[in-house]
Amino acid sequence: MARAKKQNDTLTPLELQLMQVLWEIGRGTVQAVLDGMPGKEKPAYTTVQTMLNILEQKGKVRRQLQDRAYVYRPAVTRTQAVSATMRDLIDRMFGGSAEALVLGLLETKHITPEKLAALQKKLDAKK
Repeated sequence: MARAKKQNDTLTPLELQLMQVLWEIGRGTVQAVLDGMPGKEKPAYTTVQTMLNILEQKGKVRRQLQDRAYVYRPAVTRTQAVSATMRDLIDRMFGGSAEALVLGLLETKHITPEKLAALQKKLDAKK
């Protein structure tokens, strides 16, 4: 059974880690992506290879065969990935209301009224 479109828009934690490496290095082989991952505890080479292939099937990366190895590069920008994740979060948790998200941030004290006012000034400056 094919995955739903919304599931394809969001990234799992490991997929996000791999995408962050690709956004940083631009393009690379499985080994280059693995080497670019932070920390000492890294997934196995075959896990990274499998996950990059899944990201390619999801349309998040593109790959090209060079010599005997695939070279992967992002097919979506960081901004596009953030937008898709935010859209999914807003749809699933806040019934599609971005305003409800902001109110939730205020209610849970993840953002203060002062920070919200500073953001409003930035928004006004962009108009």
